[in-house]
Amino acid sequence: MSQLILLRHGQSVWNAGNRFTGWEDVDLSELGVKEAQVAGQKLKHFKIDRAFTSTLKRAIETAIIVLDIIGKIALPLACSPALNERHYGDLQGLNKDEMRTKFGEEQVQIWRRSYDIRPPNGESLKDTCDRVLPYYRSTILPCLLKKETVLVAAHGNSLRGLIKELEHLSDLDVVSVEIPTGSPIIYELDEQGQFLNKVML
Repeated sequence: MSQLILLRHGQSVWNAGNRFTGWEDVDLSELGVKEAQVAGQKLKHFKIDRAFTSTLKRAIETAIIVLDIIGKIALPLACSPALNERHYGDLQGLNKDEMRTKFGEEQVQIWRRSYDIRPPNGESLKDTCDRVLPYYRSTILPCLLKKETVLVAAHGNSLRGLIKELEHLSDLDVVSVEIPTGSPIIYELDEQGQFLNKVML
């Protein structure tokens, strides 16, 4: 059996400001740093062998804080744009409530939570899954098949892609998956990398 630990980064300053973040490289908020520290304490008794993250500093900072707390700060951190957040295109940096006023609640909800509809000049969740899953299968899964414990610190939508794969969720079901910031999700996998059990810390 192997363990895959999925961790959405702690709250960012743009999460706190209710702004579409996407690929904009913003810092953790003060609360986000604390969330990462709490996640590290929750993971203190896990023997993490590998750590993967996106190229965005809010995820990298979260991973570094966790690895420091569990005594694994020297563990190499594999950073890949494949794990980056969904690109929100023209919406990036804009306030979500202001966009609801401008475009309507229904349209903004479609952009945020449909599976295959893109915001203007941005990515759909399907687009995000299409870059996350090949990376998972080629790079992360082989570690799990060697019974290693793997940490993936990433983003709401890139983690949705992984959860879709692990739990065999439909396109419709995956859009409603909620992933809190800074809360580790532990997946236990069998020798073939198939989902056995899930624990939320």
